[in-house]
Amino acid sequence: MDTPNTNNEHIYAELTIGDVKVQNGVLLAPMEDVTDLPFRVICKRMGADIVYTEFISSDGLIRDARRSMEKLRLADEEHPVSIQIFGGDIEIMKEAALVAEASGPDFIDINCGCWVRNVVARNAGAALLKDPPLMAAMTKAIVDTVKLPVTVKTRLGWDSSSIIIEDVAQRLQDAGASAITVHCRTRDMGHSGDADWSWIPKIKKVVDIPVILNGDIITSDDVLKAFQDSGCDAVMIGRAAVGNPFVFREARHLLATGEHAPEPDFEEKVRTCLEHLRLQLLQKTERRAVLEFRKFYSGYLRGLYCASAVKQDVQQYESFAQVEDRLEAYIKFLHNHQFQNDVA
Repeated sequence: MDTPNTNNEHIYAELTIGDVKVQNGVLLAPMEDVTDLPFRVICKRMGADIVYTEFISSDGLIRDARRSMEKLRLADEEHPVSIQIFGGDIEIMKEAALVAEASGPDFIDINCGCWVRNVVARNAGAALLKDPPLMAAMTKAIVDTVKLPVTVKTRLGWDSSSIIIEDVAQRLQDAGASAITVHCRTRDMGHSGDADWSWIPKIKKVVDIPVILNGDIITSDDVLKAFQDSGCDAVMIGRAAVGNPFVFREARHLLATGEHAPEPDFEEKVRTCLEHLRLQLLQKTERRAVLEFRKFYSGYLRGLYCASAVKQDVQQYESFAQVEDRLEAYIKFLHNHQFQNDVA
C-alpha cells in the first residue's frame, strides 16, 4: 500500500515490506495486553503507519484457544497491520503462521525479543538469542510456509557480554526475513537502562533489508532524532503510546513541517479516552472492557487539572455509563475552570 508524500516533508527513510510502503514510518509496537484491536485503531487514526497485534502464542493458535484466536481479529481501517506470533517449536510456529495468515494481515512478525520469564522459559522470545541458528531456521521455515512477508523483532543480545545482533541480522536476512526490528537493549536489561541506538548503523552496514529502531522512542523529538542519528528505515513506539496515541500525530507533524504540533487539549484527551473505551465495548463484554481499560486512564488524564480524583473514581467503575457520566462531567468542570482562569 503506497503512502504518497503530499506534505513536501523531508524523506529520512522509505520502508518496504512486501506491498507495504511507507515514508518516514512511525510504527506501533506489539505489546501484550495493550495493542488489541481498539487500541490499534485509535493509534492508526492518530497517524501510526503500521500497527502490530499483541504477541500471540503459537501453541494457543494451533489449539484454537479462545483468547489467542481473539487476538487475530483485524479491522479494515487498521491496515497495514502485522500479526506477531511467538513460540519455540518450529513445526508449531509454522502451523500458527498459517492460522495467522488466514486472518488477513499484511505480514507476519516473529517475536524473538520478549524478555519476560514465562516466555523465555518456553524457549521463545528472547531465548532464541541464545541459539541464532535456531532463530534463523525458524524464520526460514515460516518464510517457506506462508505467502506473506515475514519479519522479526529481536534485541541486541542476551546480555552485555553477548551482543550478537550483527550476526543475527545477517542470518535473518539469509533466512528470507523481509525486515528486522531491533529493540536496542539486551534481554537482561528488560526495559531498564538506556536503549543504545548506535547499533542501528552497524546493523545497516551488514544487511540490505530494512532495519526498524525500537527503544526509548518517547516523543516526536525522539522520532526525528532516531531518523537523523541512526539511519534507521522506520521507528517503532511502544510504551510511550499507552494513553498517549497522539504521539503518532505529533511525530508525523514534526517530520512533515519541522515544527512541533500543538498538544491535544483536555477535551480531546478525555473524548479520545471515551472513544477508545467505546471501541473496547464492540469487542468485549461491558464489564471486561471497563475493567481491562483501567490501565489507560493514567496516560489519557496525565497532567490534567484535578485528574487524580477522576482517576480514583473511574478505576472503581464496572459499567460504561458510570465512566461516561464521570468523564463528561469532568469535561464540563475543566471548561468552567478554564473560563474562570481566563477571566482572572
